[in-house]
Amino acid sequence: MRNVQKHSQRKLSVWLKAGLITVFLCSGIWVMALAEESNPIEPRVPPNERMAARSMKNPIAKTPENIAKGKAIYEGKGSCFRCHGMSGKGDGPVGQNMNPTPRNFTNPKFHKNRTDGEMLWVLKNGISGTGMVPAIGGPITEDEAWYVILYERSFEGK
Repeated sequence: MRNVQKHSQRKLSVWLKAGLITVFLCSGIWVMALAEESNPIEPRVPPNERMAARSMKNPIAKTPENIAKGKAIYEGKGSCFRCHGMSGKGDGPVGQNMNPTPRNFTNPKFHKNRTDGEMLWVLKNGISGTGMVPAIGGPITEDEAWYVILYERSFEGK
């Protein structure tokens, strides 16, 4: 009788552990699903300002030197990497805890659908309901923002 009880207790213990592990894994997947952007290419510029933003062109030439300047600002005083990550995937140390997660600049669909002017608008105004705060007029100037945009564009498809 004792052997049967011990065997039953061990079996119950194994099932409980398996159940707890399953619950833990499922809850982690659920939390990750909630934290991700529901539509990573959704425009962030309000409709009434979108046309003006879309028409703005980056005055800074796309050269290796200017992309390097953008990288220095992104990784330096702009602190963009803290949320968007060093690789631009939205996986920076601060960004991992945000809901929604920061933009993933490696997503080719994002680059296909967003203009430099829209990206500047976001840097200037931030995005309500997200962790994206205005950067222009704070840590960086508008001129520096254009360099950052060149660098963010360099992440496409990586």
